[in-house]
Amino acid sequence: MNSWKSVLKADPTAWLLEKDNPAVRRLALTWILDRPESDPEVEEAERDSMRRGVIPKILAKQHAEGHWEAPDDFYMAKYKGTVWQLIILAELGADGRDERIRKACEFILKKSQDAESGGFSIHSAARKGGGRPGEVIPCLTGNMVWSLIRLGLEDDPWVRRGIDWIVQYQRYDDGISRAPKGWPYDRYVSCWGKHTCHMGAVKALKALAAVPVERRTPKIQDTIGRGVEYLLKHHIYKKSHDLSAMAKPGWRRFGFPWMYQTDIVEILGILTRLAYRDARMHEALDILISKQDARGAWTLENTFNGRFQTNIERKGEPSKWVTVHALAVLKRFFA
Repeated sequence: MNSWKSVLKADPTAWLLEKDNPAVRRLALTWILDRPESDPEVEEAERDSMRRGVIPKILAKQHAEGHWEAPDDFYMAKYKGTVWQLIILAELGADGRDERIRKACEFILKKSQDAESGGFSIHSAARKGGGRPGEVIPCLTGNMVWSLIRLGLEDDPWVRRGIDWIVQYQRYDDGISRAPKGWPYDRYVSCWGKHTCHMGAVKALKALAAVPVERRTPKIQDTIGRGVEYLLKHHIYKKSHDLSAMAKPGWRRFGFPWMYQTDIVEILGILTRLAYRDARMHEALDILISKQDARGAWTLENTFNGRFQTNIERKGEPSKWVTVHALAVLKRFFA
């Protein structure tokens, strides 16, 4: 038995490979069984995921211009607007070559991205177009950069500008004596106060972790290093200045998709994709391992169901999405 499987109560891989959820099946084939993207079964699962399940239900509600809901409500229509659909489609592994998804990506780049800085804003600028500079926020920028990379736009010059924004502006402050001043730090204290917003830190790191290793500049590597140390200093979910206290109790309740929130599964997923195996991850890993059920599956504890374009799994029941992410974490850490 492989060492990572030794921490399982049972092996749920066969359950994940069932054809009822082809998007999960594709991840199980590639992440758990190490099949290449060119494998016929992987390609079949990708095609099937675009034909049935959650992805086509979301795409069926898209407007012809590429958006969901009102065009200007791309962020504020939580969680039915265009921003949120791109995040979900990226998490589900949708095929970014699909014309409808390409339109959605082009739409959000035109509507949300600040043309001057490259960051992503919650509103459009009425006169100049593009994102409103004063409302650029880090969690949205991280989520959009990650989603666009995941959907195949890594080489798009505007996406590269989004990466540059993270490198230039993302902070990993941990209770400093004086909050930073100047743009973009002056407006949103919750994002840029004396202690960096945890969600913004996670989403920024998630975006940079999606940049292929060979494409990471020294500045990207430095920003990744600072982001990783920030999370490790907090032992993933604790207060760095009092490790007996939880910084975010909700991070112990697992959900999918994460939207602007996060949890232990997502954070451990980012760190293990970056090949970190640090002792400060052990407590979070212990929580992850302890939450599996008798068949080695994990339950969906948090959900935004009822607020999506279409629901994704059921709260309180075994979740294929949480489980495939949890297994990938354990495999990367213990293999």
